[in-house]
Amino acid sequence: MTVDFEKMPKQPGRLKIQKRADLVTEEIKQLITQKNLLPGAKLPMERELQRLFSVSKSTIREALKSLEVQGLITVSTGPTGGATIIEVPLARTFQLLQNYLFFKEVSMEDIYAARRLLEPELAAGSVPFLSDEQLDALEHNIETCQPTSQEPSLLVRQRQADLDFHDILAAANPNPFLRFACELINEMLRRLVVFSTQTPPEEHTKFGCANVKIHAEIAKAARARDSERVRTLMKAHMEEASEYVKRLDGRLDGRLILDSEMAPRLRPLS
Repeated sequence: MTVDFEKMPKQPGRLKIQKRADLVTEEIKQLITQKNLLPGAKLPMERELQRLFSVSKSTIREALKSLEVQGLITVSTGPTGGATIIEVPLARTFQLLQNYLFFKEVSMEDIYAARRLLEPELAAGSVPFLSDEQLDALEHNIETCQPTSQEPSLLVRQRQADLDFHDILAAANPNPFLRFACELINEMLRRLVVFSTQTPPEEHTKFGCANVKIHAEIAKAARARDSERVRTLMKAHMEEASEYVKRLDGRLDGRLILDSEMAPRLRPLS
């Protein structure tokens, strides 16, 4: 789907000031909004955008680069290439959020206070909508996260994989804002939480075993379509996980996320 921008109202003179690329970026955003364009829609080719806005090739490329950095489009080369509108990736949103949080004092207690409120509702709300494929994915994740080694780095990676269980539940929840909030917290925990190097591996193993046990109970209740049981179990899980994180001296690694770290991860089944 290619959009004809010729029929859109023009506002003469708006591009006759400094920072033309920024203004072109805003114009394209307005056109996307006015046309109600969805992911997959293609913008006109560079030459057409140059003619439409009466600006140079470099200005158009700078504007498209800005939109790409914001996660609104992807740009491909070749005869059939150009700019295509995409859904803003969660990873990009997370990166911008972390830039904001870098200057804030956010503790693990703060994060788990939010998780205790959100995760039980997210999990219970997902139960009626979980497909058989997603239920199988929950059970497969539990098998993957079984502690099988005392090697510290492997144990930490398994704790990160535990969060995939929560992402699978999130993918089934029909509330897009609740789903977004929980996925964003999961991504923060996955990428930024570090544990004390002084913590004995046995403590990580205990945490892993506790997670596997409660996840198995949650998956069983979810397969039985028992939303209230899932809510109760997830509430207990968040309380228990919070205590384990304290014992493991978990904290947020206060740093800025680099673009090189934003390689897309495989998303859970939806």
